[in-house]
Amino acid sequence: MIDLRRLHVLRAVAHYGTVTAAAHALHFTPSAASQQIRQLARELGVDLLEPQGRGVRLTAAAEGLLAHADAIAARWEEAEHELRAEYGAPSGQLRVCGFSTAVSVLLAPMAVRLRERHPRLSVRIQETGVPESFDLLFEGAVDLAVAEVTPHNPPLSDARFDQRPLLDDPYDLVVPDDHPLAGRERSDLAEAAHEDWIAPVPDSPCRPHVMSACGAAGFTPNVIHHALDWNVTAHLVAQRLGVALVPRLARLPPHLPITRVRCAGDPHRKLLICTRRGCRERPAVAAALEELRELAPTAVA
Repeated sequence: MIDLRRLHVLRAVAHYGTVTAAAHALHFTPSAASQQIRQLARELGVDLLEPQGRGVRLTAAAEGLLAHADAIAARWEEAEHELRAEYGAPSGQLRVCGFSTAVSVLLAPMAVRLRERHPRLSVRIQETGVPESFDLLFEGAVDLAVAEVTPHNPPLSDARFDQRPLLDDPYDLVVPDDHPLAGRERSDLAEAAHEDWIAPVPDSPCRPHVMSACGAAGFTPNVIHHALDWNVTAHLVAQRLGVALVPRLARLPPHLPITRVRCAGDPHRKLLICTRRGCRERPAVAAALEELRELAPTAVA
């Protein structure tokens, strides 16, 4: 009989990439995590890790075992749902996470609606970056995440996660009120090609979207200033220090002398609702998904 706790350690190594990182996430020492995997390998009579440079990598046997482990994890989620189904209405605790804009515009209103409609359900919200959202889902620390599509996300085929589209969030060109483009209902980004630009910081998941949209319009933006927060971006634009592309979901201070102009071609980012595989049918998660689907269309109107 396979020890499922040891199997979980192997899954963590695959998820985090190293034994040390997996051990840290599981609150083990690296030597204890390695020992768990060695014991699992002895039980099965196969090698699960092999040297690669200064680290290790999973063997083919380990990869095959993980496919079964992911299926077991999904079936366990389904079993838990069946056990809870007899209680009917959503109850207990629902843990959700998302990046800052998603929390403000989607998850917070969702929590209010759930509180009104399901008084026995308690919602806990955590603001996180996109990579951390998948870590928290994998660890079982949250039940649902709203995440932005980035090149670093797990592939949609990843058997551990259920990732489905929520909405397309268009980018608007933000300019000072007295800018020549401020009076336009819609503008081609190429018309801002010679402007100074304010862009997200280099490691922001939004940065590639901004650069790609400008590239599709035929230019590389002259980025003068970098900002981490959309509120900071708005203040820089208001001081006539440049123009910027800002997602429509981002709520900018209404008192600032800035104008949002819709862009030709509708450059956008995609948002996903993510859960662990087998978790979507749980009453609390299903109720949250229903609320998010109702909120999404009006959030970007």
